[in-house]
Amino acid sequence: MSAAAHVPPPDRVERVVNGPTPKHAQLREILRRSVERELPPGSPIPSERELAQRYGVSRLTVRSAIGKLVEEGLLARVRGKGTFTAARRMELQLYLMSFTDDMRRRGLTPTTEVVSTATEIPPVTSAHALGLGEGVPAHRLVRLRRADGVPLAVERGWYHAGRTPGLLDLDLSRSLYAQLGEAFDLRPDQAYQTVWAESADRETARLLGMRTGSPLLVFRRVSSANGEPVEDMTSWYRGDHYQVTMQLDRNTPDSGHEPHYGGTR
Repeated sequence: MSAAAHVPPPDRVERVVNGPTPKHAQLREILRRSVERELPPGSPIPSERELAQRYGVSRLTVRSAIGKLVEEGLLARVRGKGTFTAARRMELQLYLMSFTDDMRRRGLTPTTEVVSTATEIPPVTSAHALGLGEGVPAHRLVRLRRADGVPLAVERGWYHAGRTPGLLDLDLSRSLYAQLGEAFDLRPDQAYQTVWAESADRETARLLGMRTGSPLLVFRRVSSANGEPVEDMTSWYRGDHYQVTMQLDRNTPDSGHEPHYGGTR
């Protein structure tokens, strides 16, 4: 690693010691503190050899510690260049807001690439979510969402064609929620959302510029306007750029308290 790599001064180096905590776990936490408190995104870290010498451990121990931090998304390996601190994850809070508005709120510039569109028979689950009868077509829309040029999410959605005639003729690179309001007087005001983790398939990985099998956060959201379902959207977000934040309370499911669902769109 070049001299640009960030190494704590000798008098500040924490020690890896013999004890009940494995050395790779000790080193992982030392590196974690350095990454979280001292190093900005994109900073190089020392090479395995340098870290092994500094902390008096084997390169295998260093490799294990770094590998865990790469899995967690705190570090990123760049082939032929070394290991760097990763971009900070954005908090994905669960409220109903468009992707465009959310990125602008963060001071980022959102852009959208329309990957494909069609009007066709939706899967049974989407037809049910939209309240469509068997064999009734819906609009299908696939888009790639970026912020400051960085691909963040792939969206694959179905839209109630009867409530959004001509949707696919609009400029779908703009905020979709804004267009639903302007063209159809539909302003989504409620959504039910399910969240899970998934590995990226080949096509999703290609669109997001990731390796196949990379971790993703997946959100399926059914949005309604004035009590009528208009959208069944599934979004695949990069796991190395997002984390989910939510506020919990002690109400039980049968207490009459309804959770507030949402996400970014």
